[in-house]
Amino acid sequence: MESSSATPGGRTRREVTRQKLYEAAVTLIAEQGFSATTVDEIAERAGVAKGTVYYNFASKSDLFEELLRHGVGLLTASLREAAERTDREGGSRVDALDAMIRAGLVFIDRYPAFTQLYVAELWRTNRTWQSTLMVVRQQAVAVVEGVLREGVAGGEFSEEIDVPLTASALVGMVLVAALDWKSFQPERSLDDVHAALSRLLQGRVSGTH
Repeated sequence: MESSSATPGGRTRREVTRQKLYEAAVTLIAEQGFSATTVDEIAERAGVAKGTVYYNFASKSDLFEELLRHGVGLLTASLREAAERTDREGGSRVDALDAMIRAGLVFIDRYPAFTQLYVAELWRTNRTWQSTLMVVRQQAVAVVEGVLREGVAGGEFSEEIDVPLTASALVGMVLVAALDWKSFQPERSLDDVHAALSRLLQGRVSGTH
């Protein structure tokens, strides 16, 4: 059995092991696909015994479903923190959206393989974890929706804005633009990409020129 005692960094050994398994799984699945990736390969990449995988997750599908929860959870937390930090600093709702765009880019820059998998899985409807993916996706989008609703209520945004669709569009814009950046324009800096998306936000959402 795996020890649950805390490591020097404050996380339990199990949390550290699960993080290793997440990282191994996302890298392998990004490289060769879900079906072609075996539990043996995940264990070997993570540097643990095969039994450790099954101690932490019931199956490969369970591992991948938890990976999606974990990854999107991190993204959601980073978006929420960006919005809350802007609020504490007295910024506008446009400032909050801009900070969230940057937070999204930082996340994708740090976890490009996960982002690639996440976007690919959004288009698949035959996976056992599809319902889970829809739930965690909505959690991330809901953070953006909240800021948009606050902006409408405060008169900063037009009441004609379709909040759910606009929130989805903003999240999608960041995901697709960032993947294009990482795949086809890697020479561009994060600041450069953020500046381009920020200008688009200012013109399309706030109505300023």
